[in-house]
Amino acid sequence: MQIGRLLTAMITPFDENGDINYDMAAKLSKAIIDSGSDGLVIGGTTGEAPTINDQEKLKLFSVVKESIGAEHALIAGTTNNNTKESVKLSKLAEAAEVDGLLLTVPSYNKPTQDGLYQHFKSISEEVSIPCILYNVPSRTSLNMTDETTIKLSNLKNIVGIKEASSDLDQITRIISNTSDDFKVWSGNDNETLYILSAGGYGIVSVAGHILSSQIKQLIGHVLEGNIEVAGKEHQRLLEFFNIIFVVTNPIPIRYYVKKAGYDIGSPRLPMTEPDDQTKAILDESIKKYNIDLK
Repeated sequence: MQIGRLLTAMITPFDENGDINYDMAAKLSKAIIDSGSDGLVIGGTTGEAPTINDQEKLKLFSVVKESIGAEHALIAGTTNNNTKESVKLSKLAEAAEVDGLLLTVPSYNKPTQDGLYQHFKSISEEVSIPCILYNVPSRTSLNMTDETTIKLSNLKNIVGIKEASSDLDQITRIISNTSDDFKVWSGNDNETLYILSAGGYGIVSVAGHILSSQIKQLIGHVLEGNIEVAGKEHQRLLEFFNIIFVVTNPIPIRYYVKKAGYDIGSPRLPMTEPDDQTKAILDESIKKYNIDLK
């Protein structure tokens, strides 16, 4: 399967008891795909992965995969800061027939670059499905260098990276020094235009929950060489791309998904609902946009 350019990192719906609402996950996942996303990342940062246990994740993978069908990629977040446990969940996710894995730089441990290489190598060698690396220093307190990413790109099952370092020089070096088969997805909506223009492949998006078709148009303009048009579309979307991080993700995007009519419950602690001041900011911003999510 060709993994698409626009992957939405989906939130996890909960019920009034704080349990995962699998029926709502199925409904929401299909709606996001129908609105224009090529595929979904399940069990990532936006999905509150640290508060979801392995059994819940595996059921969520299966439910969402059945909902979106074989033609759309489900990329499963399966890693933490324990390599052995990450290998275990990755193998179970493959058995659950996900289409690929998202392998995040470990947080808290702060391994060396060689430790990162060995961590990802150990996981990728135990599975036979595509693995996408995820570099997000703002969350993990550790940047994976371009040298390490380039070295990892030579391993059989590692097919790309979600790059959220915001270091455009580093990201450009990765694009320039890896094969065309190695894909670079922007990890930040507001950097999509820049990374695509530098030769990147796509975006793992938070905004894709409710603006999928508009982000697809932005991607299309870049691919067609209509950079001026793409730039104007980027300028139009930029406020929304930034406002969904006015407080910690996924708090704002969960609020917007609720406003779109989806009963997704409250996030699990330590995440909370937005306060009234934040709600007012979010309500004002959304007035400027048409919502794709139906």
